[in-house]
Amino acid sequence: MGSPGPATISLAGIGTGFGFRKGVPYLLGIILGTVGVLILIATGVSALVLAIPAFITGLTVLATLYILYLAWKIATAPVLASNKATSTAPSLMSGFFLAIANPKAFAAIGAVYTSHTLINGDIFADSLIKILALAVVIVIVNSAWLLLGSSFSRVLSNEKQGRIANIVFGIMLLVSVALALVTL
Repeated sequence: MGSPGPATISLAGIGTGFGFRKGVPYLLGIILGTVGVLILIATGVSALVLAIPAFITGLTVLATLYILYLAWKIATAPVLASNKATSTAPSLMSGFFLAIANPKAFAAIGAVYTSHTLINGDIFADSLIKILALAVVIVIVNSAWLLLGSSFSRVLSNEKQGRIANIVFGIMLLVSVALALVTL
């Protein structure tokens, strides 16, 4: 959790292209969606849903199309601070959709969630502690990626450098998705 992947790269790209404040709704969507993935894993619902091959294929296609759109939006985001005031950053729902469609989130959270038992003999308490701890990690890590991207925004006030950074973040998002799809 927290390593570069579709959600974290998109947060850094949005921070660079739109700034921290305009990226907060998207950040909240990523957080809510990722916590949703955590709850799906904790309750076992994800295992039932992912047992349906047609659902997996459909979700993968939709997620890929959406991430292509998001990569384009990041790569073509305005560069200069004066342009940020008039541009529209991706919404809370955009972040939520990316988070729940992110294959890396299911893999990483599933691995972390199932790897240890914190409270022996009480499945409910064990699950609750894991959910709370991982939710805190999700908030901190994703906020840090948006903050990292927004710090680039202040450094990259030159239009050429800013455009290159936005394009690089867009490409990194595409590469992270390709890597996630290859490892499925």
